[in-house]
Amino acid sequence: MLNNGSNVVHISKEPASVTAGHAPLLPTVEGPVLLPDDIGYGEECRTFNLARTLTPAVVVGAARTDDVAAAVRHAGRLGMPVAVRNQGHQVVLPTAEDALLITTNRLQEISVDPARRTVRVGAGVTWAQVLAETGKAGLAPVVGSAPHVGVVGYTLGGGLSPLLGRKLGYAADHVRWMEVVTADGAVREVTPEHAPDLFWALLGGKGNFGIVTRMEFDVFDVPRFYGGGLWFRGEEMRPVLEAWRRLVPELGEDTTTSFSVQRLPDVAALPHPLRGAFVLHVRLGHLGDSAAGARIAAPLRAAATPVFDTLAERPFGEIGEIHMDPVRAMSLVETGFALREFSAATLDRLMDLTGPGSGCPMKNVEVRALGGALDREPARPNSVSSRGVPYMTFAVGSGSPVQLGAMAEFTRAYARGLAPWRAPHPVLNFLSPDEALTEAEVREVYGAERYARLAALKRVYDPANMFRFNHNIRPAA
Repeated sequence: MLNNGSNVVHISKEPASVTAGHAPLLPTVEGPVLLPDDIGYGEECRTFNLARTLTPAVVVGAARTDDVAAAVRHAGRLGMPVAVRNQGHQVVLPTAEDALLITTNRLQEISVDPARRTVRVGAGVTWAQVLAETGKAGLAPVVGSAPHVGVVGYTLGGGLSPLLGRKLGYAADHVRWMEVVTADGAVREVTPEHAPDLFWALLGGKGNFGIVTRMEFDVFDVPRFYGGGLWFRGEEMRPVLEAWRRLVPELGEDTTTSFSVQRLPDVAALPHPLRGAFVLHVRLGHLGDSAAGARIAAPLRAAATPVFDTLAERPFGEIGEIHMDPVRAMSLVETGFALREFSAATLDRLMDLTGPGSGCPMKNVEVRALGGALDREPARPNSVSSRGVPYMTFAVGSGSPVQLGAMAEFTRAYARGLAPWRAPHPVLNFLSPDEALTEAEVREVYGAERYARLAALKRVYDPANMFRFNHNIRPAA
């Protein structure tokens, strides 16, 4: 047992080579250093998807940026790859075996500058924490459907908002500044003016080019919105989705919508009409008042009678009420990909796959309408690759190992079933750990030209591919 200041770190005696190899970390970092036999190792490695177990050789719980830099330099000396666990739903591929894992949840800086309309956060901050602070000033970040996820990981993957996306684009489009530790262990400040190539690669490169420890981004004057959800009986999917399909092309950029086919558990946390129910959840977010929002929702209500209705004018801090995503970690199976259209034929196939009598085992199968500002290149360029994608779909299920097996088979059947409408360049944050694993598949995600530029920059900033536990961009030859 070694003492590192206030941190008592238990080091296992087996294998001796691992213990001896990592002992030099102890005096260089403030956070804990944990080996597989140490108390706290399992919790430090825990991810939102409990079906994905991380088994790194050593974990460093970074308490400051200097801890991250020291850990990266240590890994470099030993020739070890480095994995990163941020907050929220982040994917680490595959298990981080033999890697040095750095966790960033202790990096808890958060400051709001109302005059500049900016926020600066550490890598451990969640959107819920940001909303609590920006709400005091009536300001709004480009936050996603699940406020409990981490700001940095979400943004590096693009960042898709269920309210502001079609009006303002991706969260990555509004980043001003980043602090990043690159593979050489250097701490760099990166802006569009200073190291523009690295700035471009980080935002969309999703962890391939370094560890972002702090980030500054714009926020906006959006104190309130109209939104929430309408739930319909699953047996009434078709008329409602016919109405939704016709509605989407008529929407302005102030309005964002999606739907989810849900087979919900019978739990007390859900309202009575939804417990154990098969339902269609149509979500709506509108940057306007109740009267305008109600007019937009009218065709949906005319198609069928909702069994539950939460559409209302709300403070921006209630953006999580649009999707009502679960916040508890669980064992998950998932898939996500882009769609080039949502036509009558697409709807027919979706009904076959997920509708009444389909035997669909998934808890949630959703389609999101994109477009608007999500298609436009930002003023500060980045490598987000999903511009021009009109729709995306995401399916997720949870359960026992046996149930997860059936759900995994469904994800493959779902992808085959919608293959005629599948589009390239999926939204990166919605790729599962089982998708885009080969170099050819990752190239397809980004497109040949963008991938070639990213691979060339990877050769500059991470030539040994230290950061490879992700949808990996390999250094150009």
